[in-house]
Amino acid sequence: MNLFNCKCKFNNFLTIHHPPPHSSLCNRRTTRFSVRFSSESTHRIKHAESLQSETLKLLEWPAVCQQLSAFTSTSMGYAAAQSARIPVGKTREESSRLLSQTSAAVAVPRPLDFTGIEDISPIVDASVAGGILSIRELCSVKRTLAAARFLLQQLEEIDFSERYSPLKEILHSCDFLVELEQKIEFCIDCSFSVILDRASEDLEIIRSERKRNMDNLESLLKQLSTQVFQGGGFDRPLVTKRRSRLCVAVRASHRSLLPNSVILDTSSSGSTYFMEPKEAVELNNMEVKLSSSERVEEQTILSLLTSEIAESNMKIKHLLDKILEIDLAFARAAHAQWMGAACPALSPRNCNISQSEHLSINVEGIQHPLLLESSLRNLSTDVSPRSPDLDQGNDVMNFETKSHAHFPVPIDIKIGHGTKVVVISGPNTGGKTASMKTLGLASMMLKAGMYLPAQNKPQLPWFDLILADIGDQQSLEQSLSTFSGHISRLREILEVASRESLVLIDEIGSGTDPSEGVALSESVLQYLKDRVNLAVVTTHYADLTRLKEKDNRFETAATEFSLETLQPTYRILWGSMGESNALNIAKSMGFDERIIERAVLWVNKLRPDKQQEQKGLLYRSLIEERNRLESQAMEAASLHSDIMNIYNEINNETQDLDGREAALIAKETHEIQQEVRTVKNEIQTIVQRFESQLGNVSADEINTLVKKAEAAIASIVEAHQPSKDSLVREIGQSLYTPQVGEQVYVKAFGNKLATVVEEPGNDDTILVQYGKIRVRVGRSSIRPIPPDASSSAANLKTQVQQIRSLRDLGSLSEATKNEQDSYGPVLQTSKNTVDLRGLRVEDASHQLNIAIDSRAPNSVIFVIHGMGTGVVKESALKLLRDHPRVVKFEQESPMNYGCTVAYIK
Repeated sequence: MNLFNCKCKFNNFLTIHHPPPHSSLCNRRTTRFSVRFSSESTHRIKHAESLQSETLKLLEWPAVCQQLSAFTSTSMGYAAAQSARIPVGKTREESSRLLSQTSAAVAVPRPLDFTGIEDISPIVDASVAGGILSIRELCSVKRTLAAARFLLQQLEEIDFSERYSPLKEILHSCDFLVELEQKIEFCIDCSFSVILDRASEDLEIIRSERKRNMDNLESLLKQLSTQVFQGGGFDRPLVTKRRSRLCVAVRASHRSLLPNSVILDTSSSGSTYFMEPKEAVELNNMEVKLSSSERVEEQTILSLLTSEIAESNMKIKHLLDKILEIDLAFARAAHAQWMGAACPALSPRNCNISQSEHLSINVEGIQHPLLLESSLRNLSTDVSPRSPDLDQGNDVMNFETKSHAHFPVPIDIKIGHGTKVVVISGPNTGGKTASMKTLGLASMMLKAGMYLPAQNKPQLPWFDLILADIGDQQSLEQSLSTFSGHISRLREILEVASRESLVLIDEIGSGTDPSEGVALSESVLQYLKDRVNLAVVTTHYADLTRLKEKDNRFETAATEFSLETLQPTYRILWGSMGESNALNIAKSMGFDERIIERAVLWVNKLRPDKQQEQKGLLYRSLIEERNRLESQAMEAASLHSDIMNIYNEINNETQDLDGREAALIAKETHEIQQEVRTVKNEIQTIVQRFESQLGNVSADEINTLVKKAEAAIASIVEAHQPSKDSLVREIGQSLYTPQVGEQVYVKAFGNKLATVVEEPGNDDTILVQYGKIRVRVGRSSIRPIPPDASSSAANLKTQVQQIRSLRDLGSLSEATKNEQDSYGPVLQTSKNTVDLRGLRVEDASHQLNIAIDSRAPNSVIFVIHGMGTGVVKESALKLLRDHPRVVKFEQESPMNYGCTVAYIK
């Protein structure tokens, strides 16, 4: 069907369905309204995008994107981040998808290799424009396609779990154009940047003929140049090329050696002619012809490959976009690890005002990312600015989470679901604007799928637009004053803001008469509360901070100001109303005292007499109460941490008692077996010696020899028998029957003291009480207190009571305030114990010195020196008395036989 037939049928269709006049008029009106409505909608969208772009510049979003560019691995990602063209979710679902990609990239155990990925968009555009690509450009396309396939292979090799699926889904829908890559590889050798003979049959034939022709030509010219040399026509046989034709060099005086030849060129002195022999003319003509044919065929091949790329340009650009998406996902993950950031969560939608106890924004300890960057750079120089030339290799770094510095000061942002307007007041330079910018940047980072430099699990709503009026909007070109600039900007914001927008206004209503400024500001805030998701404004007008009393959709906050240091603390007090503290700030900056005093008089005239004083006293008392509670909370947390550490140590030591007992039994069994083998070997040696001597002695000496052997064996047996004291102790312990009320050592309690409650039963068990716990234990697991320890029962009771009293939080907190050095509960663990038994005096002293030096301040160390001869004990006690870090030490007690407790400074 040709174009003429199509037009005829289209005209017939219009004739058959011709509408009546009134219907046509109605349709024209509807069309005009639709066009006008569409035009207005398009204008509003463009205006909103323009305001959004200006807001991002005010919030310094491009600087955050440039911060992200340091973590990209491709030139495409670097360029996108440097120009702030990173993807930002246009819907809540898109932002959620970007966050999922970042979380998946954070979980990847090793970084991906982006080697070979190049930005080939200009090459693809050139192919579409009709140009012929060079060999180098075609090889760039081939390398990028191969690297893209390798990227997918790396993702598939990571894991098959669902946590990495957001990354794998990016490339699964892509066409990697394997056939195009194979065609380029078949036709071109990218290592040498040449077109291969197999690229086409014609090229192969042409090159074969050219090679054969060139061989004949070179053979002929070598033969003729040799004749010239032999005839004295030149210093050596020389074949060269002039005017793209091979020729022979000959002296001008000997040109007759090549009769009927064509002179192609002469030397600068004119003494040498470069002559083409008549025999080589046809061969040279063929060489020129074949060379031209080869170039034409190569251009044809390059043109065909270029057309293949042009036809696949949409697929290639789609693949590049997906590679960029993966690169930016891993850049966001590395950026999050560098900042020690947390993954934000999107606040639930459609929350009623009755749910105001829930928080729409719940962010703890967030820091401004740009201020945080300077702190992190001071802490570490691991991250350096990236070079734009990233296509030569893979620039992947391993980033570790850095501990945050004290600056910038972390702030908490907590706003309820029902709150629509937040009014922040407080002193100048107190951090109002910085806090508002931090909220705006956090909202933008969430939309872009970035983690936030905050603690715990930050929660924020999704905003379709983030609109801000921050800074001086004065414009001399547009004849706008400061106030006019603010009003003009505010009018534009109110025009485009929607019910899902975030509006940030700095110093609302400033720059004009205060009474009119307050009235206009209140009217604007009343308008915003019904038309936006959230509006945050800063002000010095006290009337605006009292809007909360009339409407619960308003909330107040104040930046804290220290009246002691006359400096802001940069913390936000939610639900409070702050003062400007202008006079205090002026005083701290060295203002003239007389000016300050006169200003104070004016303030007292403008305000009620005692209102200011009462507000100041109330504010100071609240600050002091808050500081006291924070101090107690930190103290309780520190105490809880110490107790849990001790509990974990004891718990770890008691977890595998059975296993350690079995290991000890096995060790003792091995030692006994070793000792038996030693005794057997010694007796065997004596028997062998006796047998060897028996043949060399007379009958009278046999009795003497037998007695010597028996005495030697008896001495060996005597030396390896257990002592009588240990036998008596074991027999006495097995026959020991404790009495009711007697204190005994219980093995199951770690050899702690317990009290016998009932006499032993028929089942050979005894009921004992340890603290408030009563339990039955076997008779074999208890042992009596030695007689010399009974006199220390009263002292032991006092120690137990002291340890129990330390468990009371209130008494312990008072003790830590009144006592300069607190050592906490004195409990022995494997980490605070040094065992010197079995060591020589020098080794024991060296070991004890090392143990004391390695202990933390305000800690204890248990020195086990044993009983023995007392040499090691005396040496240890002398060292403890003289050591500068030892405050005091307590010698062995009924709870620690052979052990001394030392207290470290």
